[in-house]
Amino acid sequence: MAVRLRAPELAGRGWLNTGGRSLSLSDLRGRFVLLDFWTFCCANCLHVLDELRPFEQKFSDQLTIIGVHSPKFDHEADAHAVVAAVERYDVRHPVLDDPELITWKQYAARAWPTLVLIDPEGYIVAQLSGEGHAHALDALLTELVADHTRRGTLHVGDGPYVPPRAESSVLRFPAKAIRLTDGDFLVADSSHHSLAHLAGDAETLVRRIGSGERGLVDGASGVAQFSEPNGLCLLPPEVAAWVGYDVVVADTVNHALRGVRLSDGHVTTVAGTGQQWMQGDEVPYDSDPRTPLSSPWDVAWYPAWHEVAVAMAGIHQVWSFDPVTPSLSVRAGTSNEGLVDGEEPNAWFAQTSGLGADGETLWLVDSETSSLRRIRNGVAHTEVGTGLFDFGFVDGDASEAMLQHPLGLLVLPDSSVLVADTYNGAVRRFDPATQTVSTLVRDLAEPSGLVLDGDSVVVVESAAHRLTRVPLASELLQVSGDRLHTQRPVTGVRPGPLTLRVEFMPPPGQKLDDRYGPSSHLVVSSSPPDLLIEGAGSGRDLTREVMVSDAVASGVIHVSARAASCDDGAAEFAACHVHQQDWGVPVEVVVDGVSELTLPLAAH
Repeated sequence: MAVRLRAPELAGRGWLNTGGRSLSLSDLRGRFVLLDFWTFCCANCLHVLDELRPFEQKFSDQLTIIGVHSPKFDHEADAHAVVAAVERYDVRHPVLDDPELITWKQYAARAWPTLVLIDPEGYIVAQLSGEGHAHALDALLTELVADHTRRGTLHVGDGPYVPPRAESSVLRFPAKAIRLTDGDFLVADSSHHSLAHLAGDAETLVRRIGSGERGLVDGASGVAQFSEPNGLCLLPPEVAAWVGYDVVVADTVNHALRGVRLSDGHVTTVAGTGQQWMQGDEVPYDSDPRTPLSSPWDVAWYPAWHEVAVAMAGIHQVWSFDPVTPSLSVRAGTSNEGLVDGEEPNAWFAQTSGLGADGETLWLVDSETSSLRRIRNGVAHTEVGTGLFDFGFVDGDASEAMLQHPLGLLVLPDSSVLVADTYNGAVRRFDPATQTVSTLVRDLAEPSGLVLDGDSVVVVESAAHRLTRVPLASELLQVSGDRLHTQRPVTGVRPGPLTLRVEFMPPPGQKLDDRYGPSSHLVVSSSPPDLLIEGAGSGRDLTREVMVSDAVASGVIHVSARAASCDDGAAEFAACHVHQQDWGVPVEVVVDGVSELTLPLAAH
């Protein structure tokens, strides 16, 4: 018999969505519990929140989902920021705030997101990393519900979720904004699932485009539906006249681009299908725009391409959309998450969330590497930032300066770049001429977008639910501070042979799908590259022997795993699924470290 592991108790700073009540596993005995280890900076975690919504509703009588918020960035450990994120992303289950990663460590989580299923008797029955597991959990829970019903160990009824009091405001977690030709502003009003047209004072609501209900519906202004829209791009007049709409919207949770005609607010889906692009799907090159996308976060007109650049945050790439053809193309990024410069197809990005063009240069902010980067003449280059786990609030020379999860940028007329340094609550300025970073203003509430308006910059203060005007003539504040590093625990590995093992078990009723080639794929690399002497590269086997250098003290081992499974049996139209997860495991090379590293893609 397999060893049954008792689920460790839940511990953290406090609870949200419980009406002030603290929960323990004993309180939930008799129900299934699904722990969702997440952090609100992570696009993959947000994907999981959305894919679990129908699953959560289907098993509402038997299952309690508990979000365990385990922060990566310093700002994400702030209690008020966690409360705001739970509202922003419409989380409708209890959330344990775990800023010190107590429960994360107890459950040996190694990646965001990680899911752990606990049965009604308090034992762990499955652990899964990454996204795309809703179908597997559905199949597994269907079996287990029947089993525990027969045994009399399952108690059905309502769970402990208590919705928070709803707050009202004109804007609710606005994401980005653009200035219209008449001086008004159009704002992506994310949590209202609509666009807000504000007057030139940046306060007065002129009209709303979208019904305010979450959904993917085209049509007239009051009928159309969005789902957490983020980026906005005003098309050049000649292009807008040709295609029949004026604004392209990055409709993030719908995995779609929408076209908006400003004259009457009519909305059309111009790219995407409403389904999320997953590994194994076709990669578009001048392709029909009716193809899946993955969390498009921002859009900007890039004259060098004469197309709309798209920050495809969910798969760490930059795509382009040609509204005239119309067509989609992948322009830059391998879909691996990280910070690697070079020619567009070979570069690594990390949840690109803000774009801005300046002639031949496309500027971008990579939120997960806290970096400011640019693409010019087909080559990606980093100006500020060093990697996935390094961030801070440091001004000065660009090689030493640090940001914290920036989400927006603005190119000024003098070619300097303002950065919405979101988790530092600041607007920073990068000067390409002097290669320095300075601070324009701080103490903002999660600034996520910037708009030039005369001699002022209008800042989208997302967590304050407003637009704030900042005069460009304000003195620059010279602010410096301590370097910060992610709180994520470091794994000690010994120098020499190291076994990397990715655990994958097909969901109940499914088998590995090898009809069109190998059913699994594993890519291993490291930062710095010489951390691994041998074993880097790609292959089919989910187990890999690598060789750790004794000349490198620490670094990150990057592991990307993919496995495909299909319904068992001879059904003509069997459902198939691709499971994927990327891990960036911080390691320290020590003599008493581990010689085996196990990562659960899907274990039960």
